[in-house]
This record gives sequence, structure tokens and C-alpha cells, in this order.
Amino acid sequence: MQQLYLLVPLAPLAGALIAGLAGRAIGRAGAHWVTIIGVAISFFASLAIMLDVMNGNVFNGSVYTWLTSGATRFEVGFLIDRLTVLMMVVVSFVSLMVHIYTIGYMADDPGYQRFFAYIALFTFSMLMLVMSNNFLQLFFGWEAVGLVSYLLIGFWHTRPTAIYANLKAFLVNRVGDFGFLLGIGLILATFGTLDYATVFSQAPGMARSAIEIIPGSPWLLISVICICLFIGAMGKSAQFPLHVWLPDSMEGPTPISALIHAATMVTAGIFMVARMSPLFELSQAALSFVLVIGGITAFFMSLIAVVQYDIKRVVAYSTLSQLGYMTVALGASAYSVAIFHLMTHAFFKAVLFLGAGSVIIAMHHEQDMRKMGGLRKYMPITYLTMLIGALANAGLPPFAGFFSKDSIIEAVHLSHTPGAGFAYLMVLAGVFVGGLYSFRLIFYAFHGKERFGAHDHGHDAGHAAAKDDHAHAGHGAVKDDHGHDAGHGHGAPHESPAVVTLPLILLAIPSVAAGWLIGTVLYGGYFGSSIFIAPEHAGLAEMARDYHGVVTMALHGLTSLPFWFALAGAVTAWYLYIVNPELPAVLRKKAGFLVTILEEKYGFDRFNDWFFAGGARAVGGGLWKLGDVTIIDGLMVNGTARLVGWISGLVRLFQTGYIYHYAFTMIIGVFVLLTLWFRQA
Repeated sequence: MQQLYLLVPLAPLAGALIAGLAGRAIGRAGAHWVTIIGVAISFFASLAIMLDVMNGNVFNGSVYTWLTSGATRFEVGFLIDRLTVLMMVVVSFVSLMVHIYTIGYMADDPGYQRFFAYIALFTFSMLMLVMSNNFLQLFFGWEAVGLVSYLLIGFWHTRPTAIYANLKAFLVNRVGDFGFLLGIGLILATFGTLDYATVFSQAPGMARSAIEIIPGSPWLLISVICICLFIGAMGKSAQFPLHVWLPDSMEGPTPISALIHAATMVTAGIFMVARMSPLFELSQAALSFVLVIGGITAFFMSLIAVVQYDIKRVVAYSTLSQLGYMTVALGASAYSVAIFHLMTHAFFKAVLFLGAGSVIIAMHHEQDMRKMGGLRKYMPITYLTMLIGALANAGLPPFAGFFSKDSIIEAVHLSHTPGAGFAYLMVLAGVFVGGLYSFRLIFYAFHGKERFGAHDHGHDAGHAAAKDDHAHAGHGAVKDDHGHDAGHGHGAPHESPAVVTLPLILLAIPSVAAGWLIGTVLYGGYFGSSIFIAPEHAGLAEMARDYHGVVTMALHGLTSLPFWFALAGAVTAWYLYIVNPELPAVLRKKAGFLVTILEEKYGFDRFNDWFFAGGARAVGGGLWKLGDVTIIDGLMVNGTARLVGWISGLVRLFQTGYIYHYAFTMIIGVFVLLTLWFRQA
């Protein structure tokens, strides 16, 4: 079975290496076949491993010893338990769907082979992260997904906006990773090992140990470790205030937007905290911190989605909000609920992103929803699958998002961790906003009158219309069914080819049905010992006593407050964008100040540009003027030259060629020497 464990990450890696290094030799078809086969092998191997683990066969062992330093061993190893295999299946399945979808979406792009190499490498990195049994390998996978995301977000490197976005993502993640590395360093210094099992077994004995970060102000060591680790998760999983990189990652091609947002990079932080549950359960301060950060992200990021017109950015801010829900569940010690929502979210968010890409193809690279409308009759498959994704995202029964999101809200409501009351209000209010922005997208893009025309495609039309990924810089466009360049067509929109719609259909099925596994995943003891919950955090156990089956939960959900909030949001969107489509413009005008705040994304980007980027430039400019110009060039280089020149000019006064000048100089010299000699005597 260990050979099968190795096959899961190495098959995508082999595909990435072949496509990346031999792309020209194997051609475009060879590149997509070798990577798709590699990811498919990984998916089916993950299914086989899941069946083996369900039969009780858990593995925790070393695969390769990389380095030994004293008594500390740095190893590559696998921890294959129920938490791991769930992540393996979700990551490999969503990645497989994205790989297939990419064949249609990137059909004429000149970087076709390179893109497939990148996304296969991305899959390998995420699998290494989730399969790790030690902090060294975790950090390797953690940084690898960050590196590959940098390459993918800036895939079209001739676009300044793409370069800005990938640098922004890279730098913001380095801020979070600095905290993450500090946490790992503290673990190594405290426990003398990076092995999960050893650290988790020793952690209860260190629960009361303190550390003085500020002299005279002791902190619990476990709290410091957990908060440092969570700062890393704030960067990867885009939590406030390190969320600013995620919306700009839309500059990458739509397939990678789906892969980043649905099942890989942004879920890494959620998985990591769930894996570290034996540590976080020892620190109430860390759990409170997680709760508050998650609550802020869940509500305030969802508000921004309401004022976005770019179809991909609406889904991006939706991702931020949903990640906030997962984080809130972690803070409420409902780790299994967070992972359950991670799973359901992976499916319906992939549907929404890939469906948005299908719309963009049909609209000749147009992403502005103000230039859409009435698309449902042209794109029935895309419409139906995106509707399913929106229903799941809004949390309406019996779709997958209902079961996971409702469980999060209930877990937070039952939590006694400080900050739970605030987080409960945030996630409850976020349900209404989630229903509003989800159906705003559906009604705006697929219903109402048609706002597209032959002369609108590719033009700004007086407002900031964001163009599709490869409508810039001479990159190839997806061809339509007749083999014509879709970027230059003027016909009506039409349904995307089967290579695009098939992944949508396959992802829409679990977007409906994955939530029905709630009894097994949450209340059937699925996770077993892979997740630890302290006895005093009994909210999930209380929820289990009240659970009486999927149908009962769905029917009871029809009377719950979250359902009515979500329904109210959907009805509000229907009224604003179907019944009275002129009203949103009036409301935007009357609420100008609030809308401006949301359009400015609470000013975080401006503040970061002014304070961090501007401050760095100011400090750099000051150091250049003081250090380089004044000290190095002015004092050390030019100053030395001037000093030598001055001394040379002085010496030149005595080098005249006249004997009496030399005699006079000798007499003065003898006089000085005698004076010094007599003074010493």
C-alpha cells in the first residue's frame, strides 16, 4: 500500500515534469493527456486508499530521511488517516475536472503546455501538504503551493495587472508565512522534533508553560505557537486582514481561479488548523482569535461581493466569505464541520468558477455582468449548473452548502469560547448577504433583458469592464463550435463545448448530494482520532444528539432562521434585478458613501499601497540617499578621493625641486622629532 501512497503525489508530478520539460516534443495534446492521466491516477489511487483507511488501515511513517542534525531528523513522511484521505479525494477530483475543463478553455493559448505543467505541479504540491506527517514536509507543500500560485496568477506575464497581482499574492503570503515559520521554529525549540505524533503527545504536558515575548508579560507558549501557525493560515486562506491578494488572483486564467479557490491553496490553512486540533484545543486564546477573525471575514467580505460587476470577482469575494465560515467553525472547535464545509464548498465553488469561465467564453471575453442578461436560453447547461452552485452557496436545502453552513452556524451558536457571540452574529448576517450576492449573479447574468450586442464585445462602454483572462496581450482565444475565434465573433452567445460543460455537470452532482453525507462525516465518527476535541468543547456532541437524519434536518431547516435569511437575500435579489431592475442604480446613488466604502474594499488596498508599498519606497529612497549617495558615494568613495587629493596638494607644496626647500623641510622635520623626543624624556 505504501507504493500506492507514493503514486498519489508522484503521478501528477511526473505529468508536470513531462509536460514542462518535453512540451514541444509531445505537443499540445500530449501535454494535456499526460497531466490528465497523472491526476486521474492520483484520484483513483486516492479512492482505493480511502477504502483501505475506512477498513481501519491507518499509516504514519517515514518515506525518506532528508537530513539528520544531532538528535533531530528531518524527514519526508506520510500520515494517511481519514482526514488525509478525504482531502486527497477532494483535491484530486476537483483538479481532474479543472484539467479536463482547461482543454476547452485554453484551446488556443500559446502557453498551453506550460499551463498544464503548472496546474499538475500545483496538484502535487497540495497533495504533499495534506499527506505530510511532519512540519518540515508541511512547510514544503505550503511554500510550493505559494510558488506555483505565483506562476499561475501571473501566467500572462505581459500584462502589468497580472504581474502586480502575482507579486501581491506572493508578498502577502510571505507575511503570513513568516508567522507560520515562527510557529514551526517554536515547536522545534520546545519539543525537539517536527513529527506530528510526537508533538501532539507531548503538548498536554506543555499546556501551562509560558514564554515572555515582552519582558514581564508572560504568554502561554501553546497560545503563541497556535497564533503563529494561524497567522500562516490567515495568509494562505485569505483571512482578514491578509485577504487582499485573493480577489486580485482573478488575473490568472479561470481554470486556476477555480483550482486555487475551490480545493487547493486557500483550503490549506483550514486543513492545517484542523490537523493541529490537539494544539489549538489547549489554547482558548487562540480559538477566540480564530473565531473573531473568521467572523469578520465571513460577513464583511460578503458585502463587497454585492457591489462587484466582474462575474469572477463576485465569486472570489464569495470564496473569502465561505473561508470565513470555515475559520469560524475551527474557532468553535467544530473542526470536522469546517472540513465538511471545505468539501462541499470545493464542489459548488468549482461549479461557480468554471461556470463563470463558460459564460466568459460565450461572451467573447466579457466579464462585466452589466453586458450580459438573458443568457439562460443560450446556455442552458451552464445556467443550470451555476444555479445549483448558487443554491448551494446560499445554503438552501437540500443542496450541499445548506448542511455544512447550517452546521457551522449551529456549532458557533453552541460554543462557549469567548468571541462566539460576535462570530454568531457575523455568520448569521452573512447568510442574508450570501443569498443576495449568489442570486444577484444568477439574475443579472442569466435573466432579464439582453444587454449584449454585436458592437459591445470587448469595449468598455463607459464603465470599468474587466476583460477575460486571455483577451489581452495577444493570447489565444477559445474557438467556438465552428472553429472560429470566439474573441472576434459577433454572433449571439452559445453553449460551451462538451469539454467545458462535462466537468460542470460532474461537479454539480456533488454540489447537490455531498451534503447528504453529513450523518457519516459529522455524526458517524468518520474522523475518529484524526481530529481531537477537548471534553469542554461539547457543541458538536450536542448537535449529534439533535440529529435525526438528512431528510429531517432539511425539513427542519425550512423553519430555521438561517434558511429565512438566505431566502430573504434571494428574494431581495429577485426584486432588485428582475422585478425592478432600475432600483439598484437608485439605491447605489442614495447610499453613495457606503457603496464607495465597499467599492474601495474598505480601503485596504489603498492603505497597503500608501503605508507598506509607499513606506517601503520611502524607506528605500531614504536609505539610498543617506546610505548610498551620502555615506558610500559621498563620504567613502568621493570623500576618500577628496582626502587623497587634499593630502596630495599639501605634499605637492614641498615637492618643488629647489634644494633650499628640501633643506628647510629637513630642518623642520628634525625640529619636530627633537621636540617629541624631549617631551617623552
